[in-house]
Amino acid sequence: MKKRQLGSSELFISEISLGGMSLSTDKIKAAKIVDMALDAGINYIDTADLYDFGANEEMIGAILGKRRQDVLVATKVGNRWTEGVEGWHWDASPSYIKEALHASLKRLGTDYIDVYQLHGGTIEDDWDGIIDTFEDLKKDGLIREYGISSIRPNVLKRFLPASSAKSVMMQYSALDRRPEEWLDFIAKEGASVVTRGTVAKGLLTNSWKERLQRVNGFNTYTADELTATLTGLASHYDDLHALAIASNLKESTIASTVIGASSQEQLAQTLAAYEKIDSITDFKAIKELTKAEQYMDHR
Repeated sequence: MKKRQLGSSELFISEISLGGMSLSTDKIKAAKIVDMALDAGINYIDTADLYDFGANEEMIGAILGKRRQDVLVATKVGNRWTEGVEGWHWDASPSYIKEALHASLKRLGTDYIDVYQLHGGTIEDDWDGIIDTFEDLKKDGLIREYGISSIRPNVLKRFLPASSAKSVMMQYSALDRRPEEWLDFIAKEGASVVTRGTVAKGLLTNSWKERLQRVNGFNTYTADELTATLTGLASHYDDLHALAIASNLKESTIASTVIGASSQEQLAQTLAAYEKIDSITDFKAIKELTKAEQYMDHR
């Protein structure tokens, strides 16, 4: 599997990454998926402290074991919860980021995180404090790089120029093209995008007809618009799964696309689609058939 540089960092991550959130809570089943991913050349696993309230990190750490050195692990911080209390709240304070990092390190069974990401953010956050905290953690060797998971332009405009962040995780697919207007800005600031939502909840796979029956539209698409769009795409491209991956990776700012798998079969389908992406070179139909809404600046 090909790898791409994450921003201006020294990290090179696989073009397909494994999303931890979709992993089965059955450790044996999850371990088979992770082993299959690593054997296929995937070297980047994305999780978050919020997923299953820490259990996802703990399971991934246990599964990786001695293979930890072969994997770049990314996790996230900012959504704080209290054991035994329902729900969570946003906390991006320096003290909590440090506290949460050590908890993640313990759960993952490691002494460093490769990419530590703020799991959101608002323009009202203490960005100077957040950035200083990430920089201190990096100097201490507890994290190698840091970034943010956000689709808010005002947050990115505040965070990226003032920091040495190397990663921006964003939802991006042929059915959600909003990030396109911000890719040049992100690249100029020395960061890469790691995408999520690439297959649009399965709508951009070869099971799209079945998926259509389960949804009433998607994003800003009505049900009728979605049916027309997917039908149009399928008439131009033989493999929507391969198209979904190829349309993301055609952008040089995108280092990797995170795709989840709850079974080995799902991962096998993604890997098979990835093998076909070089055959897709004409993306004109995507621009003709899909929407390219712009972000609202106040987001």
